[in-house]
Amino acid sequence: MKDTLKHRGMRNQLANILIAKGIKDQKVLDAVRTIPRHLFMDSSFEGHAYQDKAFPIAAEQTISQPYTVAFQTELLNIRPNQKILEIGTGSGYQTAILIYLKTKVFTIERQLTLFKKTNIFFKKMGYRPKKFIFGDGYKGLSEEAPFDGIIVTAGAPEVPKALMSQLKIGGRLVIPVGIDEQIMTVYQRKSEKEFEKKEYGSFRFVPLLEDKN
Repeated sequence: MKDTLKHRGMRNQLANILIAKGIKDQKVLDAVRTIPRHLFMDSSFEGHAYQDKAFPIAAEQTISQPYTVAFQTELLNIRPNQKILEIGTGSGYQTAILIYLKTKVFTIERQLTLFKKTNIFFKKMGYRPKKFIFGDGYKGLSEEAPFDGIIVTAGAPEVPKALMSQLKIGGRLVIPVGIDEQIMTVYQRKSEKEFEKKEYGSFRFVPLLEDKN
């Protein structure tokens, strides 16, 4: 698949849809206009790539709805050169958005099939996260902590304590919390022991799985 003028026009239309839904961060919108989402999906879905919908990818996972990607990214309140931990690499689309925003992205994927596929794709496309790890996102990445921001792209039944502990003071954890339906939640670290919590409505994600071994 190639990236054509037609695709770029469709991305502009998608960005306009996101503006109408309330996305305000111009840099996030620029990322949506720039990143070729159709290349992150199976070619059979190419005609649907710029609809504001989630679609299946490998390992029974999904590429998130563009609005959800933009909304979570906006909630991170990113600045260039910040260290961002992403839990659930998936297709790599969210990762690419974070890279476009000039952050240092550390990303973890627990599905081996998806990890291998996305790793090949990143190399082919020239996307270079600081680290791409096959592992358990519940544990975070303590050896690279603390992080300016942590984004979780799967529904967590509870907030993993490891992720809270790996935030810098002032850092933000953006995580959908719940079982059947999730509430988008932001935890901002105010001090070593104090966190401010805000909720931003209901969403639906594939579940965040914990490695019990």
